[in-house]
Amino acid sequence: MTSNEICTVMQAAERKAAELILHAHGVMTERKSGARDVVTQYDRAVQQLLMDELRAAVPEAHFFCEEMNEREKLDSPQLFIIDPIDGTMNFVRGFSHSCISVAYAEKGAVQAAAVCNPYLGEMFHAVRGGGAFLNGREIRTAEDELANSVVCFGTAPYRPDLSDKTFALARRMFEKSLDVRREGTAELDLCSVAAGRAGLYFELDLSLWDYAAGALIVEEAGGVCRRADGSPLALTAEKSTVVAAASESVLADYLRETADLR
Repeated sequence: MTSNEICTVMQAAERKAAELILHAHGVMTERKSGARDVVTQYDRAVQQLLMDELRAAVPEAHFFCEEMNEREKLDSPQLFIIDPIDGTMNFVRGFSHSCISVAYAEKGAVQAAAVCNPYLGEMFHAVRGGGAFLNGREIRTAEDELANSVVCFGTAPYRPDLSDKTFALARRMFEKSLDVRREGTAELDLCSVAAGRAGLYFELDLSLWDYAAGALIVEEAGGVCRRADGSPLALTAEKSTVVAAASESVLADYLRETADLR
């Protein structure tokens, strides 16, 4: 199968999984690493549905998923990177702002991505070299500079040692932009940059499944996605800082304005 065909399968699987989320009831939570890091029966159900659908289409594929004890190698010839519910705390608390995220990689490079927001009926997707799309219509990042942009950020809630730095950066961006937003799902924040809704997004501690799909969508929409110091992102099991910008110019503004905070 081509990357385009696999991306179509990914989107179809996410649409099926979206129905589970939209009709969720009796949500039960379990703690993982702490009170802020939780999992529900729907995270597991969505992940299983996605794996079943994707394995049926690509039997030789491997998987690297959030709710998975044994994750397969990132340099596998064909690999799906899955976050079944990005924004689980939003889901648990009824904020209706969460998404399903799947990235498809070949030998360590993401080739296709799909991010579904069930609540708004929005499907973002991209295939490397083919542009980025929202519900089938091509999207592009905004042309505004940082001063005329909204900035999204994440608080790295599982790393309280990063709180002071995170909020110092958020305060700086509040001063240098139109406003800031903290919405609780990295993948949808990345898609907001891709769609031109926000000019910048940053977070100081993310797992690969939190950004693998959104990073490709940003890049295919004309933006840039890097580590918070401006260095390239890597497909790695280690957690990473992430900054996504509508353009190289906005990224340069961010790096310049936050140099003393890094």
